[in-house]
Amino acid sequence: MPIDDTFPNLTPNQILALVVLMAEARQVSNSELKELAGFALTGTDNTKLVKLGLVETDRSQRPFTHLLTDTGWRVVRELHTSTPPKAGGSAARSLFTLLANVHRGLDRLQVSHAAFFTHTAVVGESTESAVRSAYDKLARSPGAWVGLAELREQLADIERGNLDETLRAMVHMDGVRIIPVADTKNLEPRDRVAALRIGAQDAHLIAIGQP
Repeated sequence: MPIDDTFPNLTPNQILALVVLMAEARQVSNSELKELAGFALTGTDNTKLVKLGLVETDRSQRPFTHLLTDTGWRVVRELHTSTPPKAGGSAARSLFTLLANVHRGLDRLQVSHAAFFTHTAVVGESTESAVRSAYDKLARSPGAWVGLAELREQLADIERGNLDETLRAMVHMDGVRIIPVADTKNLEPRDRVAALRIGAQDAHLIAIGQP
């Protein structure tokens, strides 16, 4: 269920889970969450974050793994504008102060939270190489447009969340462009499914030229 423009009422643990998932910028298992934050994302905390559309949880195997959704990224990067939960005490207020300064710094640098944390966590280096290799196979020439649907088919063995975050990070690299199709009426269903959400738009095409 998507949230509206107001922030949901979140517990300290729910907020911490979102922040850890942002900082790691990848799928994080409950075992890893215990090591990183001292708790696993289970029970009502997990149910609420999934219901709000902030987190995707893979329950196909144990330990369960969690990944921020696009809505989750939006909420956590703007979390500092909401009121810290009273139950979190001074620790929550300190965290919100940190998030506010991170937001201001990235805004000045014109770097998205996803791109920053993806690079900081050194996530997606091998995925980036796979993207570039697949693009080279599909493109008629360097810098030619390739549909994300075709690219995803070439990279079907890569988990979608990992691929999406790598593509979002690559948008900020020299020579890489990922854009929407001008006339969306002519899009095929596979193109819509393969779209990459960047900001407020769905992108459908990628071009990689010389840096």
